[in-house]
Amino acid sequence: MTRIKPIEKEEASDEVRIIYRDIEAAFGMVPNLFKTYAYFPALLRVNWEKTKVLMMGGELPRELKESIAVVVSAANVCNYCVAAHSMALQMMGFPKEKIDALTKNIEKSEMFPRDQKILQYVRKATLTPHRITDSETDELKSLGLTDSQIVEILGVMELFTGYNKFLDALAVEIDFPEA
Repeated sequence: MTRIKPIEKEEASDEVRIIYRDIEAAFGMVPNLFKTYAYFPALLRVNWEKTKVLMMGGELPRELKESIAVVVSAANVCNYCVAAHSMALQMMGFPKEKIDALTKNIEKSEMFPRDQKILQYVRKATLTPHRITDSETDELKSLGLTDSQIVEILGVMELFTGYNKFLDALAVEIDFPEA
């Protein structure tokens, strides 16, 4: 059971309702994640802006970023984000088996080899960032990734690691069907 009740649209301040409209336009709903951040409207705003910048902007394809969200969330054992971003991948046409492999065995995920390397790097950066080596970063560069793209990849990892910890600390209820 959630530790803090999400703020519904009817209960929200005018400032929060404006942000909710933007979120709803993007997702067709306002996820409980953002409804919980609504207790601190400035934090809701900056987290929503950061989500838009990282997930809807940038150089890398959305499918890869959704895959990163699943890998990071699985590594952090955040069922909320695994469910939400598995659903997003399903809506993009990813089969359930391919999504399941992202949470269990990236090497069997049927992702392109370059994307597998990215996802392995992100998983390691999530679990043991101090063990990332220069050669692992150089390998990403040898696969054609720019410094900007590597920062974007790690930005997505950072975003979801923060969301994972926030959601799990407050036991925020999953409001997405689990894939």
